[in-house]
Amino acid sequence: MNGGNSYDNPIHSKLKQINTAWKIIRHRFIKQLFSSFLDLLPILVVVFVFQVLVIQQPLPDIVNLIVGTGMVILGLTFFIDGLEQGLFPIGENMAHAFARKGSIFWLLVFAFCLGFGTTVAEPALIAVAGEAAEIASKGGIIKDTPDARNSYTLGLRLTVGFSVGLALVVGVLRILRGWPIQYLIIAGYSGVVLMTAFAPPEIIGIAYDSGGITTSTITVPLVTALGVGLASSIKGRNPMVDGFGLIAFASLTPMIFVMAYGMFV
Repeated sequence: MNGGNSYDNPIHSKLKQINTAWKIIRHRFIKQLFSSFLDLLPILVVVFVFQVLVIQQPLPDIVNLIVGTGMVILGLTFFIDGLEQGLFPIGENMAHAFARKGSIFWLLVFAFCLGFGTTVAEPALIAVAGEAAEIASKGGIIKDTPDARNSYTLGLRLTVGFSVGLALVVGVLRILRGWPIQYLIIAGYSGVVLMTAFAPPEIIGIAYDSGGITTSTITVPLVTALGVGLASSIKGRNPMVDGFGLIAFASLTPMIFVMAYGMFV
């Protein structure tokens, strides 16, 4: 009888661990689900108030609206949980690893590739670049052919990706050297103002929007994790003071490079 108990104890202990882990995951998921609902609630309230009280029309297709809202809440929940468990840790761990390795060259190469890769894959940039190519072809700026539109879209995405990669290189050097961020930001926006005076009017709006769409769902988590992880790994650097600011560079440089791209296309 005792032998049977000793045989069953490991199985019982394993099942208990699985049950405990499942309870923790379930509790965290429900908590994050409720938090996502609260994040989305102000948007729902605004839409409901303007639709019913201002426009004074009933909500169209209420069933699809409820289902769509539920899917958005679920998607936001999984996305945020994925950031916390996956992207943030891997970004910080790689920053720590490069800092311990002590190779500035490979750290800068990694920063550039990270900025370039995440930006080129940014869904918002893909959508806006495609829309810009469509409008440019209709406006006679480029030829109204699929090849011309695809070339314009790809060129715009690569330009923005390159500019963000370069911005992260500058941002990482700022963290390593301890440069004051305000001087770099002032110089950068001075460049934006200067380029605005010479760039074609058709590209200025796209350039300014490119600065915002590059800092979106994919880029921001990894870039933030890189900055905080790097500042935490370097002696004499404060993560709160030095770890943040990379996003500012990532949103600044695309404006300059896209306007330059527009001048030569």
